[in-house]
Amino acid sequence: MASKVETIKELRELTSAGVNDCKKALEEACGDKEKALDILRRKGLDIAEKKAGRITSEGRIESYVHPGSKLGVLVEVDCESDFVARNEEFIRFTKDIAMQIAASSPTYIDFESIPKEKKEKIKDEQIFRQQHCLLDQPFIKEPSKSVKDYLVSIIAKIRENIVIRRFCRFRVGEE
Repeated sequence: MASKVETIKELRELTSAGVNDCKKALEEACGDKEKALDILRRKGLDIAEKKAGRITSEGRIESYVHPGSKLGVLVEVDCESDFVARNEEFIRFTKDIAMQIAASSPTYIDFESIPKEKKEKIKDEQIFRQQHCLLDQPFIKEPSKSVKDYLVSIIAKIRENIVIRRFCRFRVGEE
């Protein structure tokens, strides 16, 4: 059986939550790691919901050019402060999102950004979301998570609102 310290370390690696948050969640779950994970995920969602209305006027434009220079992506990811825009974790997130867009070719950021007339033509919403909506796609580096789950975990860790504002994907020969 894993010690409490090892379990806290494991929870931290899985969720990117702080040591104290992991310790409190583990205590609340009476030592049950799975329950503690659920508690930490709910807490992350709560933090993201509270931050959602805050203005994001800083951020960065990230680029990704695939080897061979036939595919490229520009993505704007916004945050609340220039301090966070220079944060290593935030920069890693923007690079991951640019690679995600290059690899999975989404059309929209989320389902809400799809025009009404296009939504009416969708036959299977779940499949459409996973194929065309960035936030609903499985994250390429960890397919058990969606891109939205990854975004929420970063918001919870950094404790600022973060918004994927817009993106453009270029492929030589495509219109």
